[in-house]
Amino acid sequence: MELVTRIARQFNDSAQVKLDVVEVLAAPIAQAVELMVQSLLGNGKIMACGNGGSAADAQHFAAELLNRFERERPPLAAIALTTDSSTLTSIANDYRYDEVFSKQVRALGQARDVLLAISTSGNSANVIEAIHAAHEREVNVVALTGRDGGKIAELLGDGDVHLCVPEYATMRTARIQEVHLLVLHCLCDGIDHLLLGDPE
Repeated sequence: MELVTRIARQFNDSAQVKLDVVEVLAAPIAQAVELMVQSLLGNGKIMACGNGGSAADAQHFAAELLNRFERERPPLAAIALTTDSSTLTSIANDYRYDEVFSKQVRALGQARDVLLAISTSGNSANVIEAIHAAHEREVNVVALTGRDGGKIAELLGDGDVHLCVPEYATMRTARIQEVHLLVLHCLCDGIDHLLLGDPE
């Protein structure tokens, strides 16, 4: 019974954190949706990157756009910069791991694109380098972070959007990641809504 109680507490904690941050995140999520739709309508693409669980989130998000979310629609241009093992390992081996995303952004990024930069701590060195590369290429950034936003919070410019799960809501990485997944689904839903209108 102790294990069942512990599991129930995980569910309750996760739900409470999401409810605690909705007022903080709803407006910037809407702003990020509008930025991404503007990019897609201008023949741009969305590049996504992150490490570990955030890498999985980047791939999840790209798949939802390239394939579909909850509604039928044409495929949307998105790429996860976390998936090409030959590219990742060659950059890490020949240069340094901090450049595994930034070199891809410099090669692929165009001024109309958006970089979705995911880092729970806001301090991931290779994600920070990717943001620098995005700014060099005039690519807008949507940063998905937690706590105080870390070093990433200091890098973002006027055309960027910061989606940060605040530290007053949780300091636990797992809870931040759970909110990140909900944010990604909100982005997908919002993109479909702006592109397709309300479902009939």
